[in-house]
Amino acid sequence: MVSNISSALNAYQQALSRIGGNVPVSEPKPTISNEFQNLVKSAVDEAVDLSKTGEDMTLKAIQGKADIQDVVLAVSNAEMALNTVVSVRDTAIKAYNTIMSMPI
Repeated sequence: MVSNISSALNAYQQALSRIGGNVPVSEPKPTISNEFQNLVKSAVDEAVDLSKTGEDMTLKAIQGKADIQDVVLAVSNAEMALNTVVSVRDTAIKAYNTIMSMPI
């Protein structure tokens, strides 16, 4: 499909040059999906890190080395991050299912 888009862009560029317009037509960026992938990966990594921090703080509280407020804050942050990741996942699945059910 990318070759079809590239061919179309090249054809439009040639047509513009023939009629005297020198408007540059840029190639579509293939990195858009990579940027989205990196965004999702970093969000999941951050959620995992917050979860590990919450677990570490809980262990420190059990050992008597951490304040209960710090433990509650760390666990709350981990829970909020997990809820965000689950919400994004659910929205992505819903969008995928909507696209797949569209008539062609």
